[in-house]
Amino acid sequence: MGYRLRFLQEKDVNGMLEWMHDPKINFFYTDKIRNATVESVRSFICAAEKLQREGITYHYAIVDNDDEYQGTISLKNIVPVEGAEFAISLRSQAQGKGIASWATQEILKIAFEELKLHRVYLNVLSDNEHANYFYARKGFRMEGQSKNCICINGKIKSLNWYAMLKEEYRENSGR
Repeated sequence: MGYRLRFLQEKDVNGMLEWMHDPKINFFYTDKIRNATVESVRSFICAAEKLQREGITYHYAIVDNDDEYQGTISLKNIVPVEGAEFAISLRSQAQGKGIASWATQEILKIAFEELKLHRVYLNVLSDNEHANYFYARKGFRMEGQSKNCICINGKIKSLNWYAMLKEEYRENSGR
């Protein structure tokens, strides 16, 4: 089955809420995600449309051939030429199928080839071993750690910061 990226739409609300309310996924997120409602997700999608028109943030739905929402992948806080922040989240049913890997390559192509950005960066909880491994495997380089800087589930946690530069993308992708 094939996949594609498209901008978020209101019909994605239930799929988004599914991963936001899934304890296996939201364990790594702040209360804002865990407490999301239909209205807050609708507002997020509406705000995303405005940010997309302004070129500040691109939130894409990862969808299958039937246009069923599988997850969200984003380039946020875009500064032309300089760079953007990367984020991805998938529904449980979409995990373990190579979708995150495929979607990450697609968003990096958009960032480096279409938007002509110099750098894509992200942060991830230092104790999220699976995500840390994934980002390193995709060619992101760990740049450092913000120690004890975020509260998740009532515990203070550290964030690892990763980045990929345009030339590293070219080396990794053979472009």
